[in-house]
Amino acid sequence: MPTVQQIAEDIVAREGGFVNDPDDPGGATNHGVTLATMQRLGLDLTRDGRIGVADVQALSRAQAVDIFVKHYFAAPQICDLPAELQPSVFDMYVNAGANAVKILQRLLRDMGYDVAVDGVIGPQTEAAARAAGAVDTMALRDAYGVARRNYYFRLADRRVASRKYARSKAGGKGGWIRRAEAFLSPCYHLSDLGFRARVAAWG
Repeated sequence: MPTVQQIAEDIVAREGGFVNDPDDPGGATNHGVTLATMQRLGLDLTRDGRIGVADVQALSRAQAVDIFVKHYFAAPQICDLPAELQPSVFDMYVNAGANAVKILQRLLRDMGYDVAVDGVIGPQTEAAARAAGAVDTMALRDAYGVARRNYYFRLADRRVASRKYARSKAGGKGGWIRRAEAFLSPCYHLSDLGFRARVAAWG
């Protein structure tokens, strides 16, 4: 299993450098860290008394890794989940915040566990995830990956501007879908035909 540091470094590599896409609700982002996150953490890197886009641009890869480990892995207690599940939930938490945990909680409820869907990893969610993992950890990891992929599809179904993140300009799998499938066993990856069928209604 990769270390938390390695997982965070992989996330930063996937996220890429500075982006300020008007279609992205997260706004200005660098190495996956948003302006809102930097404002929340009080990271005035330019030391000009305000936290703005220039501070986002000044963020280093090492600083981004540190932020992810402290605030997107340790703080939400992803470390309390089964080890095989941690990389995907961690990656999704960087991408979607507490929705990453809600996806897991809804999955556990569908599996028959009595958990609240509140986006918080507490004793209830930890116990249910460990119980499900004790039955088959890899199956739990794959089920989470499929649920995560479906979450992305539903976002793109509802919001036209988000479809470019789920489907490439060439019509193949976009970054969101490839990202979810990076944590899935190959047998659960959508075929090109299956993917195109799933997004055909988008036009």
